[in-house]
Amino acid sequence: QVQLVESGGGLVQAGGSLRLSCAASGRTISSYAMGWFRQAPGKEREFVALVSWTGGDTFYANSVKGRFTISRDNAKNTVYLQMNSLKVEDTAVYYCAADSLDRYGGSWRQGHGGADYWGKGALVTVSA
Repeated sequence: QVQLVESGGGLVQAGGSLRLSCAASGRTISSYAMGWFRQAPGKEREFVALVSWTGGDTFYANSVKGRFTISRDNAKNTVYLQMNSLKVEDTAVYYCAADSLDRYGGSWRQGHGGADYWGKGALVTVSA
């Protein structure tokens, strides 16, 4: 079993930055694709970004491309999401996810929202 714990959420003004972290425990995630999803109030959970198991390949939702950067440190068993130029519409609970079967996150690229493991989420609130 893998436990994922997000941190780094909070309140920020539009145009500001935040960095989310996702610390994994219980098992190494070095062979897993890792991703970030988010769920805004009243909306369904949506894909944000993924990073392949080596960290060499990333993929982003169009809504965050050019503003968000996903990365990972396998030595620390941790994944990050650097969020810059935040907008009010980025307000959501952000979830870390792990896919143990598809190392390159292929299912997420195709729009599927499943994962083997989920964190409990971190709230990001962007004020105008």
